[in-house]
Amino acid sequence: MTQHSLEDNNMRKIGIVGVGEIGKALVEGIRHENGAAAEIFLSPRGARTAAELSERFEGVQVCADNQEVVDRADLVIIAVRRQDRDEALGGLKVADEKIVVTLMAGVGIDALRQTLGTGAPIVRAIPLPAVRVRRSVTVTTPPHPAVDALFDQLGGSLPVADEDAFNVFSALTGTLTAHYAYLATLTAWAGEHGIATEVAERYVRGLFQNVGRALDDETRSLDQLAADHETSQGNNERIRTTWFGPANAEALATALDGLLADLK
Repeated sequence: MTQHSLEDNNMRKIGIVGVGEIGKALVEGIRHENGAAAEIFLSPRGARTAAELSERFEGVQVCADNQEVVDRADLVIIAVRRQDRDEALGGLKVADEKIVVTLMAGVGIDALRQTLGTGAPIVRAIPLPAVRVRRSVTVTTPPHPAVDALFDQLGGSLPVADEDAFNVFSALTGTLTAHYAYLATLTAWAGEHGIATEVAERYVRGLFQNVGRALDDETRSLDQLAADHETSQGNNERIRTTWFGPANAEALATALDGLLADLK
């Protein structure tokens, strides 16, 4: 995969409208270990977080309003919730020479273009909190060299051809908190059997951190990893076949299908 750099694409000024968890993670990732010399302009939305970031990092400034963010940046990242987009974006003037990156789930490019009334290129993206340590592979559409350059630095870009494919990845992202809830359920079950919560949680965290490290081995498929971690008629096979059987797998697929339909 070709690696791009922000410098190659002259994207030295980045604006972020909406400084919540992902906006903060993006700033921390761009500035991770003194990386990227780009100036960063933050909106006053999430004022406390924006102020804290401007104090921590050189070249990070809080603007008076969202219009100033747009005016001062070459590449504008919109990181507000979709239900807040009219309030946050209404009346903004975005020059056609800007590049807009939208992180709003369920808001298509045509809908955002109508809100902004701009001819600027618009790219959708799904960065995850791990961008703060440059370990998030970020799905984007449509491909754009400057946007690829940004996310290549933050763990890797994964451009896809169209919004239909993008929405599939967006639906997959919706499974993250279910994973955490699964781990919490395991911890609670251990507690019901006499294990102190902090002891059970420490063990469960360590168990699945090891799973995460195994995922770094891309020479083995996910099915192969599962097979390699269980023995015939062993404990892992028993839980996989009795709990995560066809009915459970079908229920998960149905939930994902429902989410995907809402994202279109």
